[in-house]
Amino acid sequence: MTTVLLLLLASAITGLATGLFFRVWTLLLVSPATAILAATVLQTSGFGFWTGVPILVGCLIAGQVAYLAATFYVHRGELSVQDEIDGEPGKHGQRHIKDEDE
Repeated sequence: MTTVLLLLLASAITGLATGLFFRVWTLLLVSPATAILAATVLQTSGFGFWTGVPILVGCLIAGQVAYLAATFYVHRGELSVQDEIDGEPGKHGQRHIKDEDE
């Protein structure tokens, strides 16, 4: 049980670190590396195939959720819907749209 919790914690920390410092494309490298490492650790700890698969999937999900949480934390100021509510375009909004309709 300790092995499983440590793998989940390590996957979450890896996802957090990836979300805080890197872009989404880094997950193409981090996720397979996490899966290979977790499968190796589970195999050496004596877990069978059908016991290890749900644990491995849980590790990958924990890493992805932690990545999303870190990404939302980093970009929290840019994810506001107030730009649409008050009618003013945000810093990524397009200006002079009414000129295009004429």
